[in-house]
Amino acid sequence: MCENFQTNVPDTPITVHPQKDLRIEVDGQVFERWAVKTHVVQNGDDLEEIISTYAAPHLQSGDMLFLSEKMVACTQGRAIPLKDIRPCRLARFLCRFVRKTSYGIGLAMPETMEMAIRECGRLRILLAACAGLMGKLSGRRGWFYIVAGRKAAAIDGPCAFTLPPYNEYVVLAPHHPDAVAKKLSDSFHCPVLIVDINDLGGEILGTSSPSMDRTFYASLLRDNPLEQSSECTPIGILRPVQGEASPSVADQ
Repeated sequence: MCENFQTNVPDTPITVHPQKDLRIEVDGQVFERWAVKTHVVQNGDDLEEIISTYAAPHLQSGDMLFLSEKMVACTQGRAIPLKDIRPCRLARFLCRFVRKTSYGIGLAMPETMEMAIRECGRLRILLAACAGLMGKLSGRRGWFYIVAGRKAAAIDGPCAFTLPPYNEYVVLAPHHPDAVAKKLSDSFHCPVLIVDINDLGGEILGTSSPSMDRTFYASLLRDNPLEQSSECTPIGILRPVQGEASPSVADQ
């Protein structure tokens, strides 16, 4: 059961992005997805304090918190200024073969590829590059990240819609997302998810309990209800709707 940690709700209420549905139905279960606006989270901010200030006053019994992995990483000092990254020749070479997407630059710039090499190791990235090449020759995508692993896939570089100051940063995957989710769940007495979601889908990186179905919750958040650009809403609340269906509920 969720317990409020403050009696006063902050000035910025929970919101719903105008282009997203408040409710979604998956496997016959209906949930509301609320976005929580915060200040621009930076290195050194206290994650529990952020949640206590902005999200906890809105929590109700049965609610679940879901947090942007980028926000969690930033509080852990995992946001690296571009000016502090010196890409090696291998990084400059490999990044030229990475496909750019509409939702982010990924490893398609020397600085993000350099951080992938540092996070995963030179040998693993070389093996991933070979796998990626084989995948392209066979008409299949994603083999690079299958070999490189989650640490490489979660690296975020700046793009056109990145909120300042992170338009000049590379953000790495958060450390120990399951442990972070568990600690927050113990503090706020509700389930917690740490998510990597964009407009093309996403993944649940951390859960407060190993019994939580990551595929189910990824489906609930598949349309990216946080948006996470200029909205500055890195925290969300999943709220179950009992015995009710809405005409606006998204189809599975």
